[in-house]
Amino acid sequence: MDINSISTSPAYEAYATSSAADSKNTKSADSKESAATEKAAVYEKSSKKLSESERKDLVAKLKADSDRHVSNLKSLVEKMFLQQGQKFQDATSMWQALANGELEVDEETALKAKEDISENGYWGVEQTSQRILDFAVALSGGDEEKMKDMAEAFKKGFQQATKTWGRDLPDISQQTYDAVLKKFEDYGKEE
Repeated sequence: MDINSISTSPAYEAYATSSAADSKNTKSADSKESAATEKAAVYEKSSKKLSESERKDLVAKLKADSDRHVSNLKSLVEKMFLQQGQKFQDATSMWQALANGELEVDEETALKAKEDISENGYWGVEQTSQRILDFAVALSGGDEEKMKDMAEAFKKGFQQATKTWGRDLPDISQQTYDAVLKKFEDYGKEE
């Protein structure tokens, strides 16, 4: 796979189109447009290993896409906190407040969140698990041993997130965890 096949793939085209639209017309968290229907940049497996520059380019595209969606989510949560007069010193205390149900969620925000975590939503199980695998493939270059390391790093990160949350993560997180491990397993079998 050469760099042109990355930049001309249907997944990249969807990413490039949504990125171009964003740069022309910045979306706010209030926007009626939904990120749930957008597809992220996706690594498409090929028998040819990516070069170092191709990997860096793909990681940059995946990261930019992720950063944009994280920023939108963060804005949504911050707006909700501010409306309720809550401030937090750090992310850990914010997540603990969320985990403990110390936040009232308005109907509009709840609907947006449900859409985003739905089956076809950007933060839903399928798209999130695929993005995690795509990052792992891009970072490892598809090297089998490095992919095993990536799977272990993912497991460790999930354990750390659970610890930060203070109890078991929501069901969608466990479903995503299971889907990611299945994708790692299936990736190893594709060769």
